[in-house]
Amino acid sequence: MLKTNHRLNDRIILRCVFMAAAICIAVCVSGYFQYRNSICSAYREFGYRLGNAALEFIDGDSIAAYLQTGQTDEKYDEMAENIFRLYHRTQITSIYVCIPDETDNTLINIYDARIHDSDHPEYYALGVKDPISTNVVEIMKVYKTGGKTDEYFIRKSSFGYNCSAVLPVRNSDLEITALVFVDIPMLSIEENLNKYLITTILITFLIVAVFVFLLHIMIKSGIVRPLELITNETAEFIRSENIISDKLGTVKTNDEIENLAVSILQMEKDINSYIGNISRITAEKERISAELNVAAQIQSDMLPGIFPPFPDRNEFDIFASMHPAKEVGGDFYDFFFIDDDRLALVIADVSGKGVPAALFMVISKTLLKNHALTGHSPKEILMRVNNQLCENNKAEMFVTVWLGVLEISTGKLTAANAGHEYPVIKKSDGQYELFKDKHGFVLAGMENTKYREYELQLEKGDVLFVYTDGVAEAADTDNELYGTDRMIAALNSSSDSSPENIINNISKDINRFVGGAEQFDDITMLALTYNGK
Repeated sequence: MLKTNHRLNDRIILRCVFMAAAICIAVCVSGYFQYRNSICSAYREFGYRLGNAALEFIDGDSIAAYLQTGQTDEKYDEMAENIFRLYHRTQITSIYVCIPDETDNTLINIYDARIHDSDHPEYYALGVKDPISTNVVEIMKVYKTGGKTDEYFIRKSSFGYNCSAVLPVRNSDLEITALVFVDIPMLSIEENLNKYLITTILITFLIVAVFVFLLHIMIKSGIVRPLELITNETAEFIRSENIISDKLGTVKTNDEIENLAVSILQMEKDINSYIGNISRITAEKERISAELNVAAQIQSDMLPGIFPPFPDRNEFDIFASMHPAKEVGGDFYDFFFIDDDRLALVIADVSGKGVPAALFMVISKTLLKNHALTGHSPKEILMRVNNQLCENNKAEMFVTVWLGVLEISTGKLTAANAGHEYPVIKKSDGQYELFKDKHGFVLAGMENTKYREYELQLEKGDVLFVYTDGVAEAADTDNELYGTDRMIAALNSSSDSSPENIINNISKDINRFVGGAEQFDDITMLALTYNGK
């Protein structure tokens, strides 16, 4: 049996006492701050109303001149008289106009209503600097943007606690030239808050004490003893190596405790069943993982992976890469000679991810290569492959394809696009730019679709870069997309690189951008530099 050196009743009551104290503190603190915030918020709004009234007397166009010359004029005197009258009638701590100095976090005084009531008026004279002790960021934000502060300021000075409001002073061109501050004393609020806190503590403590006493009686009679039985039987099940006892079935309280006993009894039975199944499940998961690894290796082996792929051909340099989002992916690339003078280039993206996309990728890649080797034009290849993929496509999958045939001797590139991303071209004397070709419909989308092809003339030093949407749609932790603009900028930052370096630089730039975000889509790229005959 489970040892009970400390009585469960006593421990529950002790914890209830702690809970009561916590509830009391939480209620008091919460009520205190809610009351305080509501009152302070009302004071803040009052301060902003006074500040708006003071703005009516301030000439924003003259502020800078007062600091530059150190001299006042009739407008200044009229402003000072009106602001002092407002200050005197409302019996607030102060109204003052100043300019923040960000270099040393100070306020340069223009006018302070306290100058007339102070024994040391030199403290509030024109041009005197006063350090900003609190709320530096908020004050600078108002000075720079003119926006209203999100929170009211509670600041302590020689006059006690004050609720401060700050508004921008603008000139005739609506430029911010200074700030006006209104400080409202909070002495009466502090006294009311203390009374509220004491009253709340006494009432809350009395209510919680009564609750704890009644809870103790209920727990002792209807909860503690059944729970002790359930606890002991559960421990015995563990010690006896999963031997199930029938004592849990004797708990008859007609409430949740009885349901708990029944649930634990059923759980013990389920555990014994689970232990028998866990080894089979583990073996199955290991088998599936091994098969996925083999599938990923097979898919990788299907793509050209040895570079340079044609060491004896120096008319061009080529490099490609594919990084699946899961163990296997739906993107693929391919390049192969149709004959001695024609090089086929393919990049494609199958809808979806994982094993279904990988299977559709194998079929698509095989059909594209088989039809390309027959010597058909790119548009004819896409049309024939599209019709074959449409047959029995019950899964309604599709694939986007960019297909080009490069005539190596002349540099003429004949291409067709089936719903794929725009290719990128760099002329030898220029920068990388998107070539916005005309898209046809995706493959496997609709039978007998017609496709158009176009020609590009590559000169010595020209570069072709094609990719899948996983590049542009790579997202960071804030779900911001990498985009084609960043891709073009990254390409132009290494415009004289080899195809391998081009793709490696793009991959590094994408990794820097996404940071710790999980890869959402397959990322595939192919780059070719034409060297000419």
